[in-house]
Amino acid sequence: MATITATDVKALRDRTGAGMMDCKSALTEANGDMDEAITILRKKGMAQVAKKAGRAMKEGLVGVRLNADATDGVVAEVNCETDFVARTPEFQALVETVTADLLAAPSTEDPQALAAADGAVGQKVAEKIAKTGENMAVTRAARLTGEGLVGSYLHLGGKIGVLVEIQGVPAAARGSDAVQTLVRELAMQIAAASPSYATRDEVPASVIEQEKNIYRAQMENSGKPANVIEKIVEGKLGSYYGVAVLPDQPSIRDPKTTVTQVIAEAGKALGAPLRVSRFVRFKVGESA
Repeated sequence: MATITATDVKALRDRTGAGMMDCKSALTEANGDMDEAITILRKKGMAQVAKKAGRAMKEGLVGVRLNADATDGVVAEVNCETDFVARTPEFQALVETVTADLLAAPSTEDPQALAAADGAVGQKVAEKIAKTGENMAVTRAARLTGEGLVGSYLHLGGKIGVLVEIQGVPAAARGSDAVQTLVRELAMQIAAASPSYATRDEVPASVIEQEKNIYRAQMENSGKPANVIEKIVEGKLGSYYGVAVLPDQPSIRDPKTTVTQVIAEAGKALGAPLRVSRFVRFKVGESA
């Protein structure tokens, strides 16, 4: 049996908003497994969150960079110990160097490997550590490259960074104001609403089944017939998609409109069907 500490209980409370005793009971039942404890609380209707949540444990910045024709983009999270250092011009210049070097590398190279402590990019960060005495690292790095149009966005001065790839944009329209507005709006949507998936098809079957099981457990004492419960479960699953899947989310510009409708409207104006094929969202500290 795992030992449940006060720190564990507080961490679960921070992530769910449930009471301290409920958190301790859930952790005990889950034998200390945090994710399982969250599921237990959700089944009992005690957790306030439906998605993973994490508290920022590190300081730093996220940097993004695109090539000239916006077919290739990189994003990297560079961490340091203090916010004071993160706000210095020297650290900001380091982030710029990291993204420039990642983008300049062959697209066949793994950006995460390049950014590792022993990688070509990571070694430059190590040199910076030697000069400043501040511990630094490129925690994460990713690249989107292909035939689609890649857009980027930085939020809160680099605390959140986004890359998004859109397929179907006509070559002649890539630089148009309409396309640039759409790309920026989608990247801002991802930054603000933090979707987990670009399409419903990406949601693992195991995740869908877990969601359904949680909804059924929440209603097992409702007295409603099984067929009615299943209809309610499907409705709740739709609500889950509205949080986790980008096209299903309400637009941050107009909550009465879904992102699917925003993309369709833009595609109609351009005379071409558009879709978001993938995206990357990094927030400073969430991987800690």
